[in-house]
Amino acid sequence: MRQPGRAEAFRYEVADPCSSAIFDARENAYPQVDARLPLRSAFEEHFSVAEHSLIFRDIAMVFTAALVCGLVAWRLRQPLILGYVLAGLILSPFTPGLRVHDVHTFETMAEIGVILLMFSVGIEFSIPDLLRVKWVALAGAPLGILLSIALGAAAGMLMGWPLLQGIAVGSIVCVASTMVMMRLLMDRGELLSESGRVMITLTLVEDLAVIILTVLLPGLAASDGANYSQVACKITKALLLLVPVVLAGWKLVPRLLARIEKTCNDEISLLLALTICLAVAAITEAIGLSLALGAFLAGLLLGSSDFAHKLAKQTLPIRDAFVALFFVTVGMLIDPRTWLASWRILALLVGIIVIGKFVIWTGVVRVFAYSWKTAIKVGMGLTQIGEFSFVLAQVAQHSRLISPEIYNATLAASLVTILANATIFKFVPRHGDAEMPAAIL
Repeated sequence: MRQPGRAEAFRYEVADPCSSAIFDARENAYPQVDARLPLRSAFEEHFSVAEHSLIFRDIAMVFTAALVCGLVAWRLRQPLILGYVLAGLILSPFTPGLRVHDVHTFETMAEIGVILLMFSVGIEFSIPDLLRVKWVALAGAPLGILLSIALGAAAGMLMGWPLLQGIAVGSIVCVASTMVMMRLLMDRGELLSESGRVMITLTLVEDLAVIILTVLLPGLAASDGANYSQVACKITKALLLLVPVVLAGWKLVPRLLARIEKTCNDEISLLLALTICLAVAAITEAIGLSLALGAFLAGLLLGSSDFAHKLAKQTLPIRDAFVALFFVTVGMLIDPRTWLASWRILALLVGIIVIGKFVIWTGVVRVFAYSWKTAIKVGMGLTQIGEFSFVLAQVAQHSRLISPEIYNATLAASLVTILANATIFKFVPRHGDAEMPAAIL
């Protein structure tokens, strides 16, 4: 029998297009392997084309809903926040009709809005501005937080709740939404007013209090005193890592920005500013502090440079888009079906937040020699809850300090108080704050 030639011996033929093997001239079988298959299979398994399309469809739906509802709110002369939150409620997985595929994706994206907003606020501020309200921040903020927690515990006793559950509820409602308050102040042009400075410093202290409460709440549930040492360790570590970063940035960042401004174009300057913002925010989150606080500190560092306001204007369009996304995401998290089932708890929470916190913070600010007008404005600005209250509610629920019913009522209370706060602020006269009292200079 004729032996196959060299060319024939190495001629591979596919016997069947659907077969998984190929054959040579001597009919030896070899497995047919597609080198692209593993990569394609992994891609399709973890990020299918259909899922990829859903993400972009959801993004288009979210911004379309924000645009339409924002226009309606603007035409009705209502705050844009109202339109954005209602847009999220329409797209919520808990309401009929259109809905997004994955809410958690937008929760992550909304964090960018928080970072950029706090970054721009930090640019507008200066260290002397913050030092002017240092006493109400250092002494008044802890006092207001403790009184709010005590109010929650007292209200819980009236409802027949255990003491620890009341303390957990008080901890949840004691923290106002920095995001909501900042947006309202910026829309009204009162960011640098006396009441605006006081509100911002108070909420920054509240952000720090969140760190302590997230450690203490599980300790209360376990009746374990070891968590107090964890709090001290966490604060010490945060200071040891954060203080050198801030001091180094205070000296180096303005010089670096000035040099880049002379030698590079606007795009490079913007990228450097965003890099500093995100890097400091990432550092603060890594050491247990909030992203918002890190972004604010980054803004303060850049605010000392000569062209800080130019950087703020460059980030403005990106910031506004992601801020809108944040408020749409808040609306997505609300389940209206739970409102009727837990209306008593919802009414209690709204009463504590709107009435109780207004009385507490108005009184605290007034104690530090501010005018009644400023004290009332600050009290009104802090009568809502938001993103950090969600975090504390999750911690309390996981520690079994609160029931799922209270957790759902907390989310509903955030929506009600945000909408109420934005509506009430619409009727408050703008500006007109008294001068800074000599007692705190």
